Amino acid sequence: MKQQLMSIAAASELIRSGAFLSLAGPEGALDALPTGHWVAGTIPYFMDTAGGVVSTEGQVFVTPLPTQAQVTLAHYAVDQLKGIVGNGPDNGFSVAIVPAGSASHTKFAEEAANDADAFLKPTVGWVAGVLLSDLGQVTPKVYLGTTGQKFEDGVVVAHVALPESQLASIEIVNIFEPGDGDTLRFTETSFEIGDCLVNGEKTSLAAYVQAMGLGDGKLPLVGDFGGAHLNASIQSVDVAADKVVLYAPVFTGVDYRFAKPVADYGASFREHLAGYSTEGVSFSCNCILNFLFGELEGQKLGDLSGPVTFGEIGYQLLNQTLVVLRIR
Repeated sequence: MKQQLMSIAAASELIRSGAFLSLAGPEGALDALPTGHWVAGTIPYFMDTAGGVVSTEGQVFVTPLPTQAQVTLAHYAVDQLKGIVGNGPDNGFSVAIVPAGSASHTKFAEEAANDADAFLKPTVGWVAGVLLSDLGQVTPKVYLGTTGQKFEDGVVVAHVALPESQLASIEIVNIFEPGDGDTLRFTETSFEIGDCLVNGEKTSLAAYVQAMGLGDGKLPLVGDFGGAHLNASIQSVDVAADKVVLYAPVFTGVDYRFAKPVADYGASFREHLAGYSTEGVSFSCNCILNFLFGELEGQKLGDLSGPVTFGEIGYQLLNQTLVVLRIR
């Protein structure tokens, strides 16, 4: 069984059959599910096999966990997040879901990559969100299906131990690369930025972003992490308050540049996914910014499906990427 959108009734039947699942959907739909072996987060945006979908009621997106695996489900409070990697299997992976804007979201984003085992015990997952028109009015939630509890903070996790004959790997699809412009550095690890260093000169990031015409958020900051490019996307720019809020933190000691412009956002994603094999794909998720700027509602994006999220997890928190877990 592949990842797919299902009616509440069909998902409930699957849960009652004893299946281990990772779920995504609007809060009302998740509230209607029976207890069982599942974890979930709120989101109404999805990439289904036929294209991008906004579903606000009556459906949930179902990701089955491998039937040959040993699965342990848990909720980690904000002061227990080291357990996500610490309790991860030696051979396998963990699926983690964290509510956007929560204390756990911030802590995980700022600290996950510092764990010595973070890249040895792979974690994939996503940041739960809400309908964009409900931002500030409705809080994202995560669910532990074994008890039926939902949480506004903490991280729900499915630890998946695979047999020795199988191996899990994480793939990250990022259409962005650093541009040729100024080099930006930051003096603290944070989601909220006042001043930064632009080519070594102390500068207001809000004023810089406004002057460069980058406030629409289409082009992220791209950090160079030893040759790996990771995005930090703009959520809001407040020049009066001299503050830029990001969807992922920037880190000290890292060179950032704004991404090279992309002529056709949706077409660029399709080019990156042309010929992309789905063999062994067990999980994938895409970013809400890609969904919006790529105008993906109703549009097919290769053969991958999954929730469209407020942030992706591939070892650590990511932005404006597509994350895939493949089992070989």
